[in-house]
Amino acid sequence: MSQRVLTTESGAPVADNQNSATAGAGGPVLLQDQHLLEKLARFNRERIPERVVHARGSGAYGYFEVTDDVTGFTRADFLSEVGRRTETFIRFSTVADSLGGADAVRDPRGFALKFYTNEGNYDLVGNNTPVFFIKDPVKFPDFIHSQKRDPFTGRQEPDNVWDFWANSPESTHQITWLMGDRGIPASYRHMNGFGSHTYQWTNAKGEAFFVKYHFRTNQGVRSLSAEQGAEQVGKDANSHQTDLLQAIERGVNPSWTLHVQVMPAAEAADYRFNPFDVTKVWPHADYPLQRVGRLVLDRNPDNVFAEVEQAAFSPNNFVPGIGPSPDKMLQGRLFAYADAQRYRLGINHTQLPVNAPKAAVVDNYGRDGLHATRYGSRQDKNYEPNSYAGPAQTGQALAAPIAVHGWTGTHEAPAHTKDDDFFQAGELYRLMSADEKDRLVANIAGGLSQVTRDDVIEKNLAHFHAADADYGRRVEEAVRALRED
Repeated sequence: MSQRVLTTESGAPVADNQNSATAGAGGPVLLQDQHLLEKLARFNRERIPERVVHARGSGAYGYFEVTDDVTGFTRADFLSEVGRRTETFIRFSTVADSLGGADAVRDPRGFALKFYTNEGNYDLVGNNTPVFFIKDPVKFPDFIHSQKRDPFTGRQEPDNVWDFWANSPESTHQITWLMGDRGIPASYRHMNGFGSHTYQWTNAKGEAFFVKYHFRTNQGVRSLSAEQGAEQVGKDANSHQTDLLQAIERGVNPSWTLHVQVMPAAEAADYRFNPFDVTKVWPHADYPLQRVGRLVLDRNPDNVFAEVEQAAFSPNNFVPGIGPSPDKMLQGRLFAYADAQRYRLGINHTQLPVNAPKAAVVDNYGRDGLHATRYGSRQDKNYEPNSYAGPAQTGQALAAPIAVHGWTGTHEAPAHTKDDDFFQAGELYRLMSADEKDRLVANIAGGLSQVTRDDVIEKNLAHFHAADADYGRRVEEAVRALRED
């Protein structure tokens, strides 16, 4: 094999990569050393802004295969035929910590999936929990500020974490998930994934349905206790990345089975609680899981930066037959996710290989900007409408319209008959075994007992009491015992 030639960015061969050009053998470095200047300048710019949330992540390629007929619910082409396969890319992540954080920590996990369909890319951005901490996007920056490093102390502060939760009772359900046994997955392969939000499916007849996505791991759910997690972090801070990489390299391809819950659109208005509230789940007794297909991961990225760090997901990347719902948190994310990527990666981030459609042709009037790589021919016009056979609209909406009424302004979500912030947290607690309850109480008390203000502790205890009397009593006793030590 012939030796490859080292070159500059412009392709010129490099004569010496060991010694900088100097004025004489012992003299100062010369400004004219183009290779040195280019190399140092590029090194200074190797890092791009990390994600504010979901900074620490791992990714893999694979495919999604349809196993069951769902054409009665959606006209999405990639779901139109049993046996149909669509290439995918997934990014798993932790939420609160920075890019250098550890994997085996108590934190929700991102479960972001990109389908490279022949009608364009479809992004499904979810978590490993079916619910979230808040229900309105205006609270999201404050929530994340409370969970991230304090600007004065430079560390995550229990006072901040629990003070926000004390004043956000809708967080009680997600806290119960997070502090329970599934709060630290053993690996990315051994956790479930959820779309979390409510989405809309529309079939070929124009009938609308609201759906929730459930990806159930075929490896079985495995989690770590707080002690096991701490031990794992000490052994290998990159444990989840290591596990995913090595499993796929060995040919042990992880997979998940996708199910959906389907609610006819007409039933949403009178459902007993708000079905668009992301702090709640739909009981399976009301809307059973219906199988759709399976997700298989079978290829690791060649370059983590290019394909994982630069991967950009946005829940507003829909395809015909799939659209949004009135879920307020989802509505906020429709803007925020794409805007975050424009900031991090630039206006042309969709042209990067990991983000560009693979089975569809992009044909629009977007031009120029930083890092533009896609240009039309010189005969193409850069405006619409035009008389030169340029790309034109279809006139066909991706999803069904949603009726709206009332006055503009800031409104609380409309109340349904059984809307409250605590009953589902109580139901989750009562489903747990005695040992699971013990660990849940210990995990909550371990954090809450570190809070310095009594009123913040009392507010949080009131939430657990409201969810379940036994739940509240046990957390209160455990917190008191730890504070008296």
